[in-house]
Amino acid sequence: MKFLCDIYRSPRKDEMYLYVQKQDGLSKVPEHLRQLFGTPAHVTTMLITPERTLARADVQKVMNALQDQGYYLQMPPAQDDEMRAIAAQNSKLPRG
Repeated sequence: MKFLCDIYRSPRKDEMYLYVQKQDGLSKVPEHLRQLFGTPAHVTTMLITPERTLARADVQKVMNALQDQGYYLQMPPAQDDEMRAIAAQNSKLPRG
């Protein structure tokens, strides 16, 4: 099994991506998800196969979602408490 996919980035949420089958485009993505996602910005087109390694998604989960529902939504990685504390501290540093 393999899928030729278009991958889109959300303008509303950093590191949120939508994978869709190229031949279907965004037609299988529910309207309410499209509204929450925002106007998609095309990032790349890629062949998804079981052997492929993806940076932040399990390729089998992506393939199953593409087959079952026609799209896969990759959510941003969760930040742990330590990373939140560092980000908060960094945002309070003076800019020079």
